[in-house]
Amino acid sequence: MKWLHHILEIFREELHNSLFDEGVIVFFFIVPLLYPLLYAYLYGNESVREVATVAVDLANSSTSRDFLRKVDATADVEIVGHCADMQEAVNLIHKRQAYCLIYIPADFDRALMEGRQAIVELYSDMGSLLYYKAVLSSCTEVSLAMNKDIKAQRLVGATEKQVSTFAYPIEYEYVPMFNTQNGFASFLIPAVLVLLIQQTMVLGIGMMAGEEREKKRRGILEPHVIGKRPIEMLLGKGSAYLAIYVVVSAYVICVVPRLFHLVQIGHWTDLVAFLFPYLLACVFFSMTISGIAHNREVFIIMFVFASVPLLFISGISWPSCAVPPFWKAVSWFFPSTFGINGFVKISSMGALLRDVRPELVGLWIQVVVYGITAWLVYYRSYGRHLKDIIEVAEEKLQARWAEYM
Repeated sequence: MKWLHHILEIFREELHNSLFDEGVIVFFFIVPLLYPLLYAYLYGNESVREVATVAVDLANSSTSRDFLRKVDATADVEIVGHCADMQEAVNLIHKRQAYCLIYIPADFDRALMEGRQAIVELYSDMGSLLYYKAVLSSCTEVSLAMNKDIKAQRLVGATEKQVSTFAYPIEYEYVPMFNTQNGFASFLIPAVLVLLIQQTMVLGIGMMAGEEREKKRRGILEPHVIGKRPIEMLLGKGSAYLAIYVVVSAYVICVVPRLFHLVQIGHWTDLVAFLFPYLLACVFFSMTISGIAHNREVFIIMFVFASVPLLFISGISWPSCAVPPFWKAVSWFFPSTFGINGFVKISSMGALLRDVRPELVGLWIQVVVYGITAWLVYYRSYGRHLKDIIEVAEEKLQARWAEYM
């Protein structure tokens, strides 16, 4: 049972180092504690409301005014001004006093009276698609409702059922699934939370590995690694990181969504069974790529800016079918790709564990592959060169002892 004693000793020392290293504390605890709150708070309104809009009503009739009044009454649009012409309205948009423009031509009522199709034009600042979506949906809903009333007025002597059938020959009902509020937070925050776990783990473990290599170059060896085999180092350190992130993940995945009332309809047993291989894959992935960390700062430079690309190629913030095949293949090397898709399906869509089998299989494959590569990294760092490091340390110790004598 000597090997178990070695693993526990490494586990204890690595846990101690993680809890008392200021830089590691930032990535292991401060960032997971504060960033989810910041992101969820920023997107807490879920969707854009009361988009500032200007109107150009050249018809100036009761019907056109009724149209604008109903659009203004919707939750997504606020008409902040009525302009005499297009140039005046465009100037307001350029000054960012409005983001959309509703234009009603002078022949609006004449077209309706002659039985022709009337036109209402919508112009939007496409610097933000959310403005366009909000105003377009409001105008569409109002136009459909007014279409029904106009058709009913022209069916003289028809029954109420005939009017309803004529107004809507094909009845439709809009039922949003999973993200019932069409909210940005419910769409994006779950993916960000899962990615945050991987990125902070990579940065923290990489920082610790970089510091160890800095010490080895100076001939300094941590006492708890002397005489330990690479597999013992792998299991001891990996267990420490896993223990820390079990607690961190419980907060990030369970507490934060409840604080901000995000969609959570998955069963907790499926969630736990899925997140366990995800955490393992992240641990071994982080330990593998920590092999390229030659100092504490290198991982901060390399991986902080990788978060946005990883979010895009995961297939959540950008449709997976639109991701080029090369980048889709690249995404499979990162646990976050399988973790994000599986977590969203379970938590936001109520999927069972069997429904996320491809993602689950992908994570277990990464656990095995990255477990082997992490062992190779530790073998190269602590196994093959351990004798040389000890010899250097002994020589320095003998030299200092000779100076003292």
